[in-house]
Amino acid sequence: MHGLINRAVQCFLRDMYGPDLWLRVVQDAGLPFDSFEPMLRYDTSLTDGVIASAARILNRPREALLEDLGHYLVSHHNLEALRRLLRFGGVSFGDFLNSLEDLPGRGRLAVPDLNLPDLVLQDRGDQIYALSCRFALPGVGHVMLGLLRAMADDYGALVLLDHDGMVAGVEVISIHLADSSHTPGRRFDLAAPVG
Repeated sequence: MHGLINRAVQCFLRDMYGPDLWLRVVQDAGLPFDSFEPMLRYDTSLTDGVIASAARILNRPREALLEDLGHYLVSHHNLEALRRLLRFGGVSFGDFLNSLEDLPGRGRLAVPDLNLPDLVLQDRGDQIYALSCRFALPGVGHVMLGLLRAMADDYGALVLLDHDGMVAGVEVISIHLADSSHTPGRRFDLAAPVG
């Protein structure tokens, strides 16, 4: 697993629950260090162990914790660069959905050895979609569910989302785009702010 992904999990836990919680997770998971290096690669079992430890310590279901992680990736002020990368997917939430399959390629433009989930979007008509997610880390569909919820808010869209479980080894999310302009959404400018 790429260190950037592990570092995102670390930052999520530290930013949302504090540095003491992170140190408890490090100890509980038996990590031989207290911080992931962003550009190194780690065995997926370490990532899985960190998530399992955090869920146990926080007494939260793994799926809920992963969904919160996905929401954090878009909404936290420390990750504005990721939000910007995602917003380049289109002017509307529908455009964004249709750009999801390109996300792993866009990620590799920034970090060539970064592996992101394989995403396949199926348009079922009447603003209903199915998003298939395949990744080495179990539960990535829940991360994507949180990310999609946050992006819908960001665009101001009213969207109904459900994690439909595993189908042939792939996590599937059902998406119903009820209103693409329900609220004004968050401000987004193509040019990054200076200073």
